Amino acid sequence: MPNLEIRREDPAAADVRALINELDQYLIGLYDPDENHLLDIESLRAPDVSFYVARLDGVAQACGAIRVIEPGVGEVKRVYVSPRARGQGLGQRIMAALEERANELELRELKLETGDRQLEALALYEARGYTPCGPFGDYQQGVTSLFFVKPVR
Repeated sequence: MPNLEIRREDPAAADVRALINELDQYLIGLYDPDENHLLDIESLRAPDVSFYVARLDGVAQACGAIRVIEPGVGEVKRVYVSPRARGQGLGQRIMAALEERANELELRELKLETGDRQLEALALYEARGYTPCGPFGDYQQGVTSLFFVKPVR
C-alpha cells in the first residue's frame, strides 16, 4: 500500500507546478477559454488561499485549494487527481482536508464552480454533500458552469 501524505504546500514547487499544468491542460481540452476560471500559481500563493497536495510515495498526485472569498465563506478551487492515481480515493481525501481547513478558518460554508463535463468531479462533490446553488462572487452563469454550496459548521 502506498504511503499517502496530504499537507499544505507551495503551489510554485516544481512538481506541484507540473500537476497544476496537467490540470490546466485537462480543462483547456474540455472547455472554451471563456468557460475556464483557472487560478494561476501566483494567485494560489496569496495569503487568503490554502493550497493542499496529496502525495503517494512522495509523488504529487492530487491537489485542491480553499480561497476565502468573504467573511465566513470559502471557495473550493483547483481540485484535481492525476489520471495515474485515480480510483484510490484521493479526491475524497483532498476534499476532506479542505473541509477540515474550512473549519479551522471558521468558515460557515464552502462554494464552488465546476464544469458540466467533469462527471467525476460532480459525483465527488455530490457525494460530499454539496448542493446546487446560483452563481456567486464574480461568476456569471455560463453555458457549462455549475455552482454548488455546502455548510461546513
